[in-house]
Amino acid sequence: MKRVLLVLLISLPGLVPTHAGTIVGIVRAEGKAGAEREPASGAYESRKFKFAEKVDYKELRDFVVYVDQPLGEKPVPPAKPLQVVVQKDATFTPHVLPVVVGTTVEWPNKDEIYHNAFSFSDAKPFDLGLYKEQTKSVTFDKPGRVDIFCSIHTTMHCIVLVLENPFFASADAKGQYRIENVPAGTYRLKAWHERLPSAVKEVIVPEKGEVRVDFLLGIKGLPQY
Repeated sequence: MKRVLLVLLISLPGLVPTHAGTIVGIVRAEGKAGAEREPASGAYESRKFKFAEKVDYKELRDFVVYVDQPLGEKPVPPAKPLQVVVQKDATFTPHVLPVVVGTTVEWPNKDEIYHNAFSFSDAKPFDLGLYKEQTKSVTFDKPGRVDIFCSIHTTMHCIVLVLENPFFASADAKGQYRIENVPAGTYRLKAWHERLPSAVKEVIVPEKGEVRVDFLLGIKGLPQY
């Protein structure tokens, strides 16, 4: 009976579960230990390497935190397309967009030049062709990471992260995230970033109130050679 009730609550948009809590926290990143001791002279200051941009892990953005498991029946996506991936000034904005399975995303080109949006990702291969000052759309019907590129401009790249349930959040500029109205229970919570290994923690969501889960992502947990 409880499972049937949970499925019903998740399936009805706009209905907040009676017993639901909020997951909050901060996501941060760190680089490889010792990299900060890199000498500031010699080859590193040469013309060949001085303009090689380094990763500033403290300034990384676009973290996504989400409940990493299917919940009940197929989630209900938003009723209207999300007009969020804009092609403007030869850039996709936002760079990372998390959505629930079944969401239709619009791709308006607001530049006066041609752009293209295409992906060969397994979760959603597609090609919108060349167009300008026009809007096209794609429905993401399978979970997974979808990398999108423009076939004309080398720097145009974005990611649609298609998730199995609506319990996710993008971290803000300070790394803070907040996932509200999560039905009480025990879940796998994942913190994701495009250039770092993900981290997973178990979280017990209370029937009301908040539970805090912080993450520190880094290049760790990989096979050593």
